[in-house]
Amino acid sequence: MFSQARAVVSGNWAPYAPEGPTFRELTVQALSSIERGYDLLAPKFDRTPFRTSDRLLDAVAGALLPLGPFEAGLDVCCGTGAGVRTLRSVCAERVTGVDFSAGMLAAAAQSDLAATGTPVAEWVRADARALPFRGAFDLAVSFGAFGHFLPAERPGLFAEVHRSLRPGGVFAFPIGAPMSPRSSQYWTLLGFDAVMRVRNLVWRPQFVMYYRTFPLAEVCEDLIGAGFSVGLVPLEEFGRRADGSPRCRLVMARRE
Repeated sequence: MFSQARAVVSGNWAPYAPEGPTFRELTVQALSSIERGYDLLAPKFDRTPFRTSDRLLDAVAGALLPLGPFEAGLDVCCGTGAGVRTLRSVCAERVTGVDFSAGMLAAAAQSDLAATGTPVAEWVRADARALPFRGAFDLAVSFGAFGHFLPAERPGLFAEVHRSLRPGGVFAFPIGAPMSPRSSQYWTLLGFDAVMRVRNLVWRPQFVMYYRTFPLAEVCEDLIGAGFSVGLVPLEEFGRRADGSPRCRLVMARRE
């Protein structure tokens, strides 16, 4: 799924691969609900620019390794399962991916089997706003899913992850630095959000996908409100901005 950190920091603004989705397929997806849209896109999702890059996955794994090993790990809104690769590298026991798109889960399971020769991860279909876990994991991660949740939904989403973790468990996800209005990507993302808002005003069902509704300060406040303590780890692999601040950080929220 999309995220500013994944698309911008990992440089995933490359064109679609020839075997990726056609313009017509993308149009049909965009006019569907979120769930139906991703069901349709799932078979070709890994050949779009929005699959989380290995570079970003490796950077997150490197930041998590000193805190482990963890036992059980959860990928929240796992999509086709790219984040499970990170979990496997830092979790000693089981890993689980959860998503509400049956199509994405089917693609994840197929990819998992092809990569390992035997199913390694458990794939669970559920809405992240109503996770079916209680105190089951030491680590939860998420890559690129938060644009599908409106700001008012964040506290409930974070509370569900909090309940899914054991005491002391960690919820980690990357987040990109704000873009300068002088950059072309700033205006690209602003335009994308504007188009989505117009689309959702005139078309049903809604397709919630916004790039600019996940500011770091408000996210940290919502995490603290859900019962987490919050730390930030710079992902130095992606460098720093002219003012010296990191281009990408890993948010590390711990259940106290």
